[in-house]
Amino acid sequence: MTWTVTAERFDSPDATALRRDYYEEVASRYWLRQATDEEIAAGLADDGADLLAPPTGQFVLGRRDGTAASCAGLVLTEAAGAGTAELTRVYVRPGFRGTGGGGLLLAAVEEAARGFGVRLLRLDTRNDLVEARGLYTKHGYREVPAFHRRNPYAERWFAKEL
Repeated sequence: MTWTVTAERFDSPDATALRRDYYEEVASRYWLRQATDEEIAAGLADDGADLLAPPTGQFVLGRRDGTAASCAGLVLTEAAGAGTAELTRVYVRPGFRGTGGGGLLLAAVEEAARGFGVRLLRLDTRNDLVEARGLYTKHGYREVPAFHRRNPYAERWFAKEL
C-alpha cells in the first residue's frame, strides 16, 4: 500500500469530495448528530477555500494506491504577519487513518509553506477532534495561547517552527 501526496486544486472533483467529507465529519461531531446535506452545503459556501491556491496558499491531496483519501490546506494570512501561515482542513478518511497518511500530509504542507517563505505554521482545532490533536503533537506541533478569536469553534491552538 503506497501513499502519494501532491498539490491539487481545491476545487478538483477529488478535492471537493474530500472537503465535503471533512466538513460533514467535523460538523456532525460538533452537533452530535448527522449533518444534513443542506448544512454541509451552507458550511462549504464561501468557506474561503479560494485562498488554498497560489499566491495565497496551497491545497494537497493524499492518495493511497490511487484512491483519494486525505487532504490539507495552507493559507498565507496577512493578519498573521510575514513568515506565518495557517494549516487548515486536515482530513484523513476514517478507513485510511492509522496508515501514515496524516504525517505525509503535514510534511507536504510544511514543504509548501517553506516554499512560500513561511517560518511558523499554526492552526486551531477543537477539543473533540482528539485524533487531529494527537497527529499534530506527534509531528512536532506544540500547543500555544490563542492567536485569534475569529473562529467561534476554535478551542485549541498549535504552532510549529519550520
